[in-house]
Amino acid sequence: MNFKVYLDVLRFKIKGVFSRRIAFSSLIFGSRIHPRAAIKQKSRFYGSSIEKFSYVGRNCLVQNTAIGKFVSVADNCNLGLPSHALTYVSTSPVFTVGKNVLHKNFAALDHKEDPMLTIGNDVWIGAGVSVKAGLSIGDGAVIGAGSVVTHDVPPYEIWAGNPARLIRKRFDDETIQKLLDLKWWEWEDDKIGRYAPIFDSPEKLFSAIDQKETK
Repeated sequence: MNFKVYLDVLRFKIKGVFSRRIAFSSLIFGSRIHPRAAIKQKSRFYGSSIEKFSYVGRNCLVQNTAIGKFVSVADNCNLGLPSHALTYVSTSPVFTVGKNVLHKNFAALDHKEDPMLTIGNDVWIGAGVSVKAGLSIGDGAVIGAGSVVTHDVPPYEIWAGNPARLIRKRFDDETIQKLLDLKWWEWEDDKIGRYAPIFDSPEKLFSAIDQKETK
């Protein structure tokens, strides 16, 4: 790590001393963490961002990933899995351009940087999940524990397995579209607090909002 990275790591270590949301044992650099987000013990968070009321569990590796609001990432997840050049003679990084963990470059063959993994809002990722770089996990999606995700996951769908596949949708299509249009995660905290007691039912929430708008 260069001097700038060391300073960044130190900055987050200091934050960890004074914050209950960033574990001191986590390793973070090149990232943006919302003051109301949390990174738990022994997780590594590189070149990524996380928005309010989202958390990353213990022993996770998150790299080149944008995490939305109200996202729950359980323990032992690996998000933003990098790729290797499959058409070259070797898949080893010692033959491609850039720094690598082995600190050796026999050549500087071109290798495109992995695109950003995008995780929407109100997503739940179970323990031990791995997600490939460059994918999109839609709002409200759920990824079952131990899954390996190699394709985009649409909003409000439940995926599981290795490779992960669609299990079912959380709601019917009409309800999903209403939730996507509502974008409740964009509300101010006080508004969320007012409606929170009826978050146990989309129908209750829609009805309460309709009544409010018709008054």
